[in-house]
Amino acid sequence: MAVVHVIEGRQKRIEMGHPWVYKTEIAKIEGEVTGGEIVDVLDFRQRFLGRGFINPRSMLTVRILTQDREEAITEKTIRERIRKAWFFRQRVFQAPEPNACRVIFGEADFLPGLIVDKFGDHLVLQTLALGIAQWQDVIVDELASLIKPVGIYARNDQQVRSIEGLEEYKGCLFGRCQPLVTIEENGLKVYVDIENGQKTGYFLDQKENRRAIKPYVQNARVLDCFCHTGSFALHAAYYGAREVQGLDISPEAIAMAQKNAALNNFTNITFKEANVFDELRTLTEAKEKYDVVILDPPAFTKSKAAVKGAIRGYKEINLRAMKLLPPGGILITNSCSYYMSEDLYLETIADAARDAKRRVRIIELRRQAKDHPMLMGYPESYYLKCFILEVV
Repeated sequence: MAVVHVIEGRQKRIEMGHPWVYKTEIAKIEGEVTGGEIVDVLDFRQRFLGRGFINPRSMLTVRILTQDREEAITEKTIRERIRKAWFFRQRVFQAPEPNACRVIFGEADFLPGLIVDKFGDHLVLQTLALGIAQWQDVIVDELASLIKPVGIYARNDQQVRSIEGLEEYKGCLFGRCQPLVTIEENGLKVYVDIENGQKTGYFLDQKENRRAIKPYVQNARVLDCFCHTGSFALHAAYYGAREVQGLDISPEAIAMAQKNAALNNFTNITFKEANVFDELRTLTEAKEKYDVVILDPPAFTKSKAAVKGAIRGYKEINLRAMKLLPPGGILITNSCSYYMSEDLYLETIADAARDAKRRVRIIELRRQAKDHPMLMGYPESYYLKCFILEVV
């Protein structure tokens, strides 16, 4: 087995449980390596740090699977970790068969680079790292045996696979896959496009936050910005909002949102294809007012270098949302970027409130759903912030 030696001073983060070793942290590699194989990771004193997959062509060179020197990484290891991940979801949702949930959340389930979502009787899988991709047949076999889905669909059409030296593709891996499936969430029915929808087709990480809006939207006029396929808007209508408007720039997302509203027989929701920045500006200039404004944008930054630009974007949408709210109005604002920390996002909202000449009270600070557990020592697994605020 080849050995990766970490530069002196770079081992602390790994000792604390972070599962990645970057190329810039490697002093030398002892032995010949082939991408995807298992290597040991040692510090500068030759102390064992971990064992994991290596990909020499990637800046994220080693993904650690274990910090136990006695644990071998075998097919049995992969199968056991899949089973543990599924049993955890059954436990936290108190259901033998959760209808829709994230079954495997990569590194936080000790299966680096592997994402599996359950949508009704279908599973959607992503193998986003070379090491885990080599186990895909085993993974599919274990999932099919354990969960017994009608179909398992690959959404391996992600750019990160090219960086790993993997082909980008999508398609049915097991059973009979339907491109459009229906799930149940918090009493609602929702269409999920597993073939062409964003990422795996639907954002399950917001499931509990969508349920949390219930006390704030009853008999309210609600504006849902960056509504995607309408999930927050649907929940607002379901929980008693008198009027709901959804905005998104994607015509495909708006079309699916309209289908979802019809699926649930809602007649008080309208969806509009629009640039949300422009539409918020138009609405504030028209002095429109809403009781609740929901902001759930895509990540404005996926790198540390782009944080300043992201701050400007987040500040603008929050400022304009505040101007649309009367005293006592509710702002439900989200960021799904790891690089936008909780403290930084709160600071950005405070800056927006100052410029909007509004005071804000924090009601709830929420995070991602519990099927997306946050692994201590791996801060990248804590990425979603959902703040429920009162604008006074």
